[in-house]
Amino acid sequence: MVKKITTAEFNSMDKSGVSVLDFNATWCGPCKMLAPVLEEVSEEMAGQANFYSIDTDENPDLAREYGIMNIPALVVLKDGQKVDMNVGFAPKDALKEFVSKNI
Repeated sequence: MVKKITTAEFNSMDKSGVSVLDFNATWCGPCKMLAPVLEEVSEEMAGQANFYSIDTDENPDLAREYGIMNIPALVVLKDGQKVDMNVGFAPKDALKEFVSKNI
């Protein structure tokens, strides 16, 4: 499950383990295409990584903190540290591989 969070929720959450941050916006076509694919990946990888959705319009400070210039952008955190990033739409198999290589 991909959980929608705000900057305040992100700042107060436990960041241990692997987290995937999906930076997106409601007006972004590729973001809308990525959302259901990422939801499938999150269900298949439950227990291996936590998945979060962050609206860049509502949380610009968090997007700035992670250097998000284009969306959709996926950032992988390992114990709170950025270890990888992918920008743009990707098919399910590519997303699973991207997340798996960072676990």
